[in-house]
Amino acid sequence: MTEVNRQMVLAERPTGNVDSNTVRLVEGVAPDPTDGEALVRVKYLSIDPTIRTWMNDVPGYLPPIGIGEVIRSGGIGEVVASSSSRYRPGDLVFGMLGWQDYAIVDGGAATAQAIPAGVEPPVALNIFGVTGMTAYFGLLDVGKMARGDVVVVSGAAGATGSMVAQIAKLKGASMVVGIAGGPDKCRWLVEVLGCDAAIDYRNDDVGTRLRSECPKGIDLYFDNVGGDILNTCLGKLAIHGKVVLCGAISVYNDRSLRAGPANYINLVGKRGRMEGFIILDYLDRFVEAQAAILGWLFEGKLVHAEHIVDGLEHAPDALNLLFTGGNTGKVVVAV
Repeated sequence: MTEVNRQMVLAERPTGNVDSNTVRLVEGVAPDPTDGEALVRVKYLSIDPTIRTWMNDVPGYLPPIGIGEVIRSGGIGEVVASSSSRYRPGDLVFGMLGWQDYAIVDGGAATAQAIPAGVEPPVALNIFGVTGMTAYFGLLDVGKMARGDVVVVSGAAGATGSMVAQIAKLKGASMVVGIAGGPDKCRWLVEVLGCDAAIDYRNDDVGTRLRSECPKGIDLYFDNVGGDILNTCLGKLAIHGKVVLCGAISVYNDRSLRAGPANYINLVGKRGRMEGFIILDYLDRFVEAQAAILGWLFEGKLVHAEHIVDGLEHAPDALNLLFTGGNTGKVVVAV
C-alpha cells in the first residue's frame, strides 16, 4: 500500500498532563501485511487513564511506552488487507492498535478480536469492551458484592464508574452512592443512572456526606481515583468492608512519592479487605460478562454514554479530559 500512516509517538516523558512536548505526530507509509498478518485502518481509539501511566518510565503490568514508539491504546478498526485466514477485508476488529491510522494485527501478541455485528464501535469500546469488563469483574469477582451491600463508587460519572454504579443496583445493592465532580454530573448519576445519592467532591465535604448517606458504613468501596477520597472512604468502612482498587487517577500525574492512605489501619479494626486487580486476568471470561451486559442492555436496564473527540491529532486532548473532569462517560477518539 502507499497510504500515508499518521502516528502519534511519545517524544518525552510527561511531568503532568500530556502537552505538545509529550507526543509528536509523524508520517510514514502504511505497512504491507506479511503471511499470517492483516492491515487494519484504525477508526476509533479507546482513551483510558492507564495510557498515562504507560508514558512513565516505571515498571507495570505492561512495559512503559518507549521514546519514539506509537502511543499504546486499544482501538477498533476495519481490516483493509489480509494475508491471514483469521481476518477478512471488511471485518471490524478490536485490539491494541495504538494512536495511528494503520496497524498490523496477527494471530500472536497482536491478535485482534472481531466486533459482533450490530454493535456500534464506540459502544463496543465502552460497555462491551475493557470498560464494561473492568466494572463487571471488579465489582462482582474482586469485590464480591452481596445483595444488600452499601456501595460507594468514586469517578462515578466516568466510563468504568458509571457501569459499576448501575451493575451494583442491578445486583441488589441497598444503597449506591456515586462520587463525581460538579453538580451536572451528580444530577446525571441520580436522575439517569439511578444512584441513590451523589457527592460532589468539588463542593461537598465528602466525609460529612458519607456519614450522612452511609450511617452504618460502607460495605464496598470501588476506587477509581485514589488519593484523599480513598483515604476518606477507608475511614468510613463497615465491619468486613471491602475496597476494590481499580485506578488512582488523582495521582497519575503526580511524580512525587506520596505516603499511603493514613486510614489504612481501619482495615484491621473493621476486619476489612483491600485488593487491586488487572482486567487482563479475566480475558478468558469476557464472554460471560458481555452476555450479562447484553441482556441488561436489551432489557433497557443499562445506560451508556460516549464522549466522542474527533481527529487523531486530538488524542492527547482527549486523554487530558480524564484528568480535568471534562468528560461524562467513555472517552473515544474518532480517528
